[in-house]
Amino acid sequence: MLPVIIGIVSLLLGAGICFMIVRFTSVGLMKKAEEEAEMIKKNKIVEAKEKFIALKLEHEKMVSEHERRQQQTDQRLQQREQQLNQRQGELQRQQNEMQQRSQQLDQQLKAIEFKSQEIEKMHHQAQQQLEAVSGLSAEEAKKQLVEALKDEAKTNAMSYINDIMDDARMTASKEAKKIIIETIQRVSSETAAENTVSIFHIENDEVKGRIIGREGRNIRALEAATGVEIVVDDTPEAITLSAFDPVRREIARLSLHQLVQDGRIHPARIEEVVAKVKKQVEEEIIETGKRTTIDLGIHGLHPELIRMVGRMKYRSSYGQNLLQHSRETANLCAAMASELGLNPKRARRAGLLHDIGKVAEEDLEMPHAEVGMKMCEKYGEKPDICNAVGAHHDECEMETLIAPIVQACDAISGARPGARREIVETYVKRLNDLENMARSYPGVIKTYALQAGRELRVIVGADKISDKDTELLSFDLAKRIQDEMTYPGQVKVTVIRETRAVNYAK
Repeated sequence: MLPVIIGIVSLLLGAGICFMIVRFTSVGLMKKAEEEAEMIKKNKIVEAKEKFIALKLEHEKMVSEHERRQQQTDQRLQQREQQLNQRQGELQRQQNEMQQRSQQLDQQLKAIEFKSQEIEKMHHQAQQQLEAVSGLSAEEAKKQLVEALKDEAKTNAMSYINDIMDDARMTASKEAKKIIIETIQRVSSETAAENTVSIFHIENDEVKGRIIGREGRNIRALEAATGVEIVVDDTPEAITLSAFDPVRREIARLSLHQLVQDGRIHPARIEEVVAKVKKQVEEEIIETGKRTTIDLGIHGLHPELIRMVGRMKYRSSYGQNLLQHSRETANLCAAMASELGLNPKRARRAGLLHDIGKVAEEDLEMPHAEVGMKMCEKYGEKPDICNAVGAHHDECEMETLIAPIVQACDAISGARPGARREIVETYVKRLNDLENMARSYPGVIKTYALQAGRELRVIVGADKISDKDTELLSFDLAKRIQDEMTYPGQVKVTVIRETRAVNYAK
């Protein structure tokens, strides 16, 4: 029994001790928790105060900024108010001046009306005096004046009609000659002109056999690849390249040059070299067009038009290089447009493109001016540029001031001395025809064709022709040359009549 009691007592004692330990532990934890809670509370209060102070500072800053802006706005409003007051004062002053001017104008108008009434009275009195002196009324005098003006107008109209008919005949003849010449230029014939043939020089005649090849296979391959007729004849150290297209002739000439230098001449090599040269020539054409537009200060030109400008380098007109002629015309157009107060850049652009139709790759069976106009329209040129290109040979009506400038500068560039070459036989024949035509008149002693046929001097006998007859002779000879001969530019006819007294001292 005693051990049981002892065990129970020990259990109770252990439980009591545990209860005391738990109690003491829980009290410590509660105190620690209360301290931590107090610390957190203090921290939160401090954070809340800091946030409050920050918000207060920000609010004060915003209020000060708002006050500053308000002050600036008030200052601007005050300045504007001052400006408006000044303007209002200025307007009031101007209004007062306008009222004063209006009063002055009213007074002047009244004075003018008064004077006009006086003038009308004086006119009426003068008219009555004239009617009394002439014995005719105003209506009768007006009818007589109208009849006289009608007769004079009819006479002048007949004179103008005759002049217009003469000009039309001359223009029709000139246009017909131009069409024939351009047709001859476009068609290749057996008797080719000088500008349809190129001469390729070789070191010796042994190269001719290598160019011809076995059974002519090399020359046939070369003609097929280039589209140029190659004439190998007895001419020493020379081969003739014949074609209307100057670009093809240039490709054939350069290809022959490379083949002869390389020494390997056979159909496969010929095709390879011709293809390579075609690419080089095409690149050179484009580079020439770009360089030309840059030199002239022309921008925004379509790439196809730039290529056409480059092709002008290999085209000639009456022996005159087309690219050089177009550059010269462009510069002349710019100078003339500047003198007239027009846009020189647009005039220079139209001058460069005016003969672009001559290098068209397609034959459209129409004048080159119309072909050029259609090309310019196709590639986005302005309407005034297109009109100037199409009207420079009167193929269409001129619509802008640039068109007559291009026409005049084209004629200036083509007619200047040395611009266009002729075949020697044609040149000599034209000079002889000029002198013979002048010698056919009675009283002519000597004739001289000067300045490449652009001036004709005629010496007449003083005892056979009077001074008045020299003027008639000069006029008649110039008209006859204009009607019967074809020539570039103009021909100046000078008739010289002089009296010489010669004695000898012995």
